Amino acid sequence: MPVIEVKDLSYTYCPGAPYEKKALDGVTLSVKRGEFMGIVGANGSGKSTLIQHFNGLLCPDGGKVIICGQDTSVKQRRDELWKKVGLVFQYPEQQLFEATVFEDVSYGPRNLGLGPREIRIRTEDALKKVGLEPESIADLPPICLSGGLRRRVAIAGVLAMQPEVLVLDEPTAGLDPLGRDMILNLIKKLQQEDRTTIVMVSHSLRELLTLADRIAVLENGKLVATGSPKEVLHQKDFLALPGIIMPDYLQLIHALAGRGKKVNTGISAMAEAELEIDRLLKEICGK
Repeated sequence: MPVIEVKDLSYTYCPGAPYEKKALDGVTLSVKRGEFMGIVGANGSGKSTLIQHFNGLLCPDGGKVIICGQDTSVKQRRDELWKKVGLVFQYPEQQLFEATVFEDVSYGPRNLGLGPREIRIRTEDALKKVGLEPESIADLPPICLSGGLRRRVAIAGVLAMQPEVLVLDEPTAGLDPLGRDMILNLIKKLQQEDRTTIVMVSHSLRELLTLADRIAVLENGKLVATGSPKEVLHQKDFLALPGIIMPDYLQLIHALAGRGKKVNTGISAMAEAELEIDRLLKEICGK
């Protein structure tokens, strides 16, 4: 059974009001346990609205959302989803509020009603998972840390809950390349080593092509493409969708194909593009 099942999901903001907006329209998808699902689309395509249904922040207007076997239309079950689904909002470091790193990361376990020993174990383990040493950082106030460190602390606060599903909304937004790579490596490691189910929203198709097992593409609230990275790249009109920015190496491959060069456009990874360009250059130089 999938850990996330979305069936014909629709959601409208401010129904009946002048600002009424249909954010999701008949979306159907599923996520298997332990899978890495990437969600991509332009601004306003419905990405953030979709993932807020995964931990019960929003309730469907139409259709069904079933998380860990629980139908979210039942309020009691929806209200308990925060224990199973950890949601990391965009710029989560802005939501740190406790006096010390330890108190902030342990906030979730404390609300689970755990004992002091289990709270400490979970908090220290979560900090280690994001590459931070509890002994050196636990007693520091979050405000004195860099933006990248604060983001890792915020993610640790979600991991301390030991969620079955980790949902992240643009987790690398605003980070420098080093901080971005550190966060992405952390997320992939959680999937591979802890078998955590990952759902990640990103504007960067390049990130998702590298990390995700499958990708879902939204446009104007509709699911317009889904599948493995290579399958999505081959789906009709995907490249023409607004807000979809292809990685530089794929833009080059498709530009070469458009000029009549015999290159394989069925690739998704940079390493594949490097091999293809190297092959083409050898052919040209050999003539």
